[in-house]
Amino acid sequence: MSTANSETTDQDAIVFFDGVCGLCNHAINFFLSRDRQRVLKFAPLQGKTAAALVPDTVRKNLNTFVFSDNGRLYYRSGAMARILMRIGGPWRILGAMLWLIPWPVRDAGYRIVASLRYKLFGKHESCRLPTPEERSRFLD
Repeated sequence: MSTANSETTDQDAIVFFDGVCGLCNHAINFFLSRDRQRVLKFAPLQGKTAAALVPDTVRKNLNTFVFSDNGRLYYRSGAMARILMRIGGPWRILGAMLWLIPWPVRDAGYRIVASLRYKLFGKHESCRLPTPEERSRFLD
C-alpha cells in the first residue's frame, strides 16, 4: 500500500471523514477526546492522504466514514465499530457489540443518519481546522 506522505505508514489508524459535515466534525471531536493513547490520525476525504489511500469511488461519496486500520479499509458502520474498538477502554466493548450486529442492519441505520446529517448538523464552508495541540494528528 502506498503512503500519502512520510508521516503515514501502513500501520496507522486513520479516520477519513467529510471535512465540511457538522456531524462528522462532532464525531472527530468525540474521538479526539476519548482517544487517550492517541492512536488515531484524521484526514478529510477531500485531502491528499485520502486521495492516496482511499478509492476514488469512495472519496466521491462523502457520506461514508472510512477507517484505515493497519492498511485495511472499513466503511460506514464498520468503520465506526472499528474506530471505537481502537480507542479502547469501555468504547472497545461498544465497538465489539456494534460489530456483532449484521452489517446490512448496521449500514441501514448508518445510511439513514447519513442522509439527514446536513439537515440536522449543518454543512461548513471549509474543512475543520485542528488546534495547535491536535495538528500532529491531522493529515492533509
